[in-house]
Amino acid sequence: MNRIDQKFHALRGQNKKAFIVFITCGYPNLNITKKLILEFAKIGVDIIELGVPFSDPLADGPIIQEASQIALKRGVNLNDILNLVKDVRNDIDIPLCLMTYYNPIFCFGEENFARRAAACGVDGIIIPDLPPEEGNSFIRLANKFDLDTIFFLSPTSTRERIKFVSGVSRGFIYYVSLTGVTGPRQNLSKDLTSNLRVIKKLTGKPVCVGFGISGAEQVKAIYKIADGAIVGSAIIKKIRENIDKPDLVKKVGKFVSGLMG
Repeated sequence: MNRIDQKFHALRGQNKKAFIVFITCGYPNLNITKKLILEFAKIGVDIIELGVPFSDPLADGPIIQEASQIALKRGVNLNDILNLVKDVRNDIDIPLCLMTYYNPIFCFGEENFARRAAACGVDGIIIPDLPPEEGNSFIRLANKFDLDTIFFLSPTSTRERIKFVSGVSRGFIYYVSLTGVTGPRQNLSKDLTSNLRVIKKLTGKPVCVGFGISGAEQVKAIYKIADGAIVGSAIIKKIRENIDKPDLVKKVGKFVSGLMG
């Protein structure tokens, strides 16, 4: 049982749901990223997703795309991010997932990446552009090194697809709440509750909802029907709003605390 499994086990025992945050590594720089990770751990975030900047982030909307481009211009790469995880592991025990597109892993080498990620203290891997049907070799390697492979379900997923994704996912299942890319939305999808009821009948694994979540009321609504809520773009936007301020980390931390309720 790795850190992600332990976290959901503990939350179930407390009748609580997971609050998961996403930030782009290297935005605005790696030093700030480290400080944000430590701040999130301190205020009680349950899991942190660390986005690996990539030049063609097909699942991401303009807010995260911009953050990725700025990080890339600073030269931030996968090796830097693994070193960052290794560094913060001296101070925190919070579950950390990498959210990366497949190309950086391919260039790194699947086995080399899996071995190094596990050694540095990564707990889970989310790869938006790797369908599980095409990820057999990576899934085997992830299992070998006790890395959770977190795959996606969406509003268009069939019952057969739900069962298949449940079978290959470890840690939790990432439910994309809408068709489209990441980015804050004013309202949750109308079919969110009914879709999640179907999924929960077909899997016993935790299901967490992401894409479009930007407010505390939305987080509360998701807690009623899922095992966790994932917030990304709204946090990146808050970073952007405070990017030149010396108290950026505290302001972002306060914003995240407000989302958590």
